[in-house]
Amino acid sequence: MSVISRAKFILYVMLLSVAIPFGSSQAKDNPFEAVALGVEAYIYGYPLVTMEMTRRVMTNVEKPEGTRAPMGQFVRMREYPTAEFRDVTAPNADTLYTTAWINVSQEPYVLTLPDANDRYYLFPMLDGWTDVFQVPGKRTTGTGPQKYAITGPGWKGKLPEGVKEYKSPTGIVWLLGRIYCTGTPEDYATVHKLQDEISLVPLSAYGKPYTPPAGKVDPAMDMKLAVREQVNALSAHDYFNLLAQLMKDNPPAPADKPMLAKMAKLGIVPGKPFDGSRLSPLALEAFSTVPRIANDKIMLWLKEGIVAGDMKLENGWVFTTRTGLYGTNYIQRALITAIGLGANRPQDAVYPTSEGPNVLESYNGEKNYVMHFEKGQLPPAAGFWSLTMYDKDYFFVKNPINRQSISARQNLKPNPDGSVDLYIQHMSPGADRESNWLPAPKDKFILMLRLYWPKETKPSILDGSWTVPAVREVK
Repeated sequence: MSVISRAKFILYVMLLSVAIPFGSSQAKDNPFEAVALGVEAYIYGYPLVTMEMTRRVMTNVEKPEGTRAPMGQFVRMREYPTAEFRDVTAPNADTLYTTAWINVSQEPYVLTLPDANDRYYLFPMLDGWTDVFQVPGKRTTGTGPQKYAITGPGWKGKLPEGVKEYKSPTGIVWLLGRIYCTGTPEDYATVHKLQDEISLVPLSAYGKPYTPPAGKVDPAMDMKLAVREQVNALSAHDYFNLLAQLMKDNPPAPADKPMLAKMAKLGIVPGKPFDGSRLSPLALEAFSTVPRIANDKIMLWLKEGIVAGDMKLENGWVFTTRTGLYGTNYIQRALITAIGLGANRPQDAVYPTSEGPNVLESYNGEKNYVMHFEKGQLPPAAGFWSLTMYDKDYFFVKNPINRQSISARQNLKPNPDGSVDLYIQHMSPGADRESNWLPAPKDKFILMLRLYWPKETKPSILDGSWTVPAVREVK
């Protein structure tokens, strides 16, 4: 293997993946098919492994603190991040998170949502494979008081009166509640009260006094290295061993049966240790290249997905409306896991992102830009929309008016013809235009447009009848 360049090896794998039928009896002996199958299996399992590694890091505390909380307990974010915040890339300044990780493989959990008084919120529930299996909130269930029992695979039992069952396909569940907030002191106080009234308890403790146990801290857990880097650093053996273990309590979907048959030929079986001895010594040696090749293929989908139709490129904006529910589109699911873990269903949110006015240019604060919306053509969203400014590393930008995003809540000033211009630049465009100003850094920057609950009637970003306007340089 050492004498074969990585580029050549990838080419050989691609050719042989076409020449040799997947799942043939040669997989255990042929290094090329073993790697091709391994890459496919890696991409398939990437969401489940990433979810588990994320869960471990985010729950590795004794009590709720910052962005982390023990299993079964809420993280309640109380304010929007500042420009100094560096824990998570692409933070938002529109919704306050109320999140928790639970394990429903042994016992259901009961989620109680209070009356939100018509405030926009959503409470998506992600299974271990990153599918959003339920999403209570204003769009789907309204804003009145609600109670849900989140049950695991195979659970059967009786629920208390007034509690509706939401069955999770997996034992791992990530609750990713988002509540709209304007960011004023008064609105912060209102949302904090709402957050405090949201409760989560095991079914056995429902209706009784309950104090959650302290979390167990693993001192060996790397709490600094980004989760994605930790996943990518796993050896093929460790990765597939963890994947097989996780599939016991997080069963694959029925539609995944063909994929499971392919994986079994490599010794990857749910609930059993990865058995690399099924591969010949040469195939096993080649198998060590699987993580690097698979990760390259996942990230390449950001471009290849545009050709396939899973990703879209319009006026310098890249986005997708294929998130939250993936079926057997494993490569799309893996990419969204890598670049946007926790993504909503498109009916709840779409996130066009732009690094430059076109594929050859990057935005730069040395220039001035305008984003022009014709009359009546502001982003069509029933929840809210916002345009957020990030530096080149996807973090907030410090600026004199402390504005990280711009939206209708800025009381945007229209032009005489009813159109609206957003001024995207480093220096103020002048006092009469500051209501429409999104401050930029001096150097490179990135823009993200958020449409929460995008409208389904025309014009709509969901069917392509509304197009994100280009951001144009002005002299």
